[in-house]
Amino acid sequence: MLFYTDLFAQIQHDTTYFERFTEMVTSRIYFSRKYTGIDIKDRLKDAPLLRYRPNSTLNMGVGASYDVFTLNLALGFGFLNPERGKGDTKYLDAQLHAYPDKWAIDGFIQLYNGYHLVPEGEFTAENQHYYYRPDIKVREIGASVKYVFNGEKFSYKAAFLQTEWQKKSAGTLLLGGEIYGGLVKGDSSLIPGSVMLDPSRDFDKLFFMELGPNIGYAYTLVIAKHYFLMGSATGNIGVGFTNQYGQEKSTNWSVNANYLLKASVGYNSKRWAINANYVYSKVRLAQNNDFNSSLLTGNYRLNLVYRFVPSPKGRKILDAINPYQYLDQ
Repeated sequence: MLFYTDLFAQIQHDTTYFERFTEMVTSRIYFSRKYTGIDIKDRLKDAPLLRYRPNSTLNMGVGASYDVFTLNLALGFGFLNPERGKGDTKYLDAQLHAYPDKWAIDGFIQLYNGYHLVPEGEFTAENQHYYYRPDIKVREIGASVKYVFNGEKFSYKAAFLQTEWQKKSAGTLLLGGEIYGGLVKGDSSLIPGSVMLDPSRDFDKLFFMELGPNIGYAYTLVIAKHYFLMGSATGNIGVGFTNQYGQEKSTNWSVNANYLLKASVGYNSKRWAINANYVYSKVRLAQNNDFNSSLLTGNYRLNLVYRFVPSPKGRKILDAINPYQYLDQ
């Protein structure tokens, strides 16, 4: 669970482009899934591309926003998550996506235990659907901060927090920086035992850190005032290192091209809104012993939204908690 305090003063925006609902409560029912996966690619092709994925849950939740305060709570109910042989994943995935005026801030804290290989049947034993590794752990912490140049006309909140309504098409240049760090670790080799591999190249742990500037662009296409399609792409030049641990520790520094993508599509109006949105991040690790590894982070959500004016007593309570920007589980 994370919270964010909005320390940025609100700017004067162009009301012909988007409308704010600061006096209304934005309530929502939503479905969401988060995940962090690992791709391991052997440039020498002794091992095939390995795509480890967690068995994270599809969650159903409720939430509400008032001015700059948002609270969402969700649970992964059993009827939404039938057992499919992927094994158990225990995880904490806290993602912060906050949009103070003229800024876009994304934070990631991922703690995952338990992964399986995709596609189904890859390296599996008899009577198994998926190759499952309960010992594999991923720890990743990262942040991306971007300045939104055209914040007077372009609204991220309309697409992702539903507290605003983008009425006319608009786009904006984005510029900022990113930092990521973490580790991937197993109790034994991260390469399945059935793969013939030179023991000197085998490894069971990766530790990495990267940081650097980013640049991107975001645009919302509005059709007939109510229907919208929004896309945002940010590229990052990350300078950093990766430590690879096997028979010996090896370290390599490199410059990597990473990216953060966002998309949203839906319908928006004064009272009702419905949209689907997706956030996807790829962080490439420095090549080490001819292995290219990447961490992939995703978050997709479907929102059904209804806005209403609170009662005078309810408004007084909500105004008391107004300083907080974002709280999400």
